Amino acid sequence: MNKSLKYSILILLAFVFTSCKMSISLTGGTIDARAKTVAITNFPNNASLVNPTLSQSFTTALKDKIQGQTPLTIVNRDGDYSLEGEITGYTVSPVAIQGNETAAMNRLTITVRVRFVNSFDETQNFDQSFSRYADYSSSQNLSSVESGLITSINDALTDDIFNKAFVNW
Repeated sequence: MNKSLKYSILILLAFVFTSCKMSISLTGGTIDARAKTVAITNFPNNASLVNPTLSQSFTTALKDKIQGQTPLTIVNRDGDYSLEGEITGYTVSPVAIQGNETAAMNRLTITVRVRFVNSFDETQNFDQSFSRYADYSSSQNLSSVESGLITSINDALTDDIFNKAFVNW
């Protein structure tokens, strides 16, 4: 093979390999191969009704979700990705009104505002509210079921946030 052809093939291969973009797949989504860190700040509870443990439990659930589903390292600031926000709603409302105008069920709803920044692709950035709820019998006292409801709602919220940020649904 002559030298000119060898150099042409070498240059072509170099071009092909340098123009490829690598990514890590997560159930149909992608994380940029250059990404190594994600900054997650504490989500303060700014709702009118405040559960004193909600801020910590939600922030921990979000960190656990990302740490368990990605190879990213969680940092306090200046991450390749950034998630910050606040809890904006924590409400209890009656649902399933019976004929005597009493509620058979109550609903605990939690709303979280999230700002996501992708330092590699700003078209993926978002500022959005996520809301989830869980129902419980009105014969039960909220304080007796609240911890379990919060865990269930936090799981659903973190799934939604993770999917929006990393799976691009």
